[in-house]
Amino acid sequence: MKLINTAQIEIKKSKFIGYYYELDDINEVKIILEELKQEHKKAKHIVYAYKFLNTAGKSDDKEPSGTAGMPLYNILERNNLNNKMLVVVRYFGGTKLGAGPLTRAYNNAGAFAIKK
Repeated sequence: MKLINTAQIEIKKSKFIGYYYELDDINEVKIILEELKQEHKKAKHIVYAYKFLNTAGKSDDKEPSGTAGMPLYNILERNNLNNKMLVVVRYFGGTKLGAGPLTRAYNNAGAFAIKK
């Protein structure tokens, strides 16, 4: 596994930190998530999407369904990125964003992370 890039955005005091990884093995997904959970113990949500060979996965990590993991997965699909993983760590800032702004926040954090 290789961390390719990171990006951070802030919306209404919530911080969204995007991580973009290259995967060498499907088992690295679990390792990456465990490492990020240790590093960001106070984060409210750690959402992700990955594509590896013929396997794909995503998680909203208790965010409203479809607002987090799917936007990240769509970034991988649109950019034809294989053997890659996007993770966004959210630190809740105290203001609920609503489904539309929340989806845009995760989408932007992921999109900024894949830009070099």
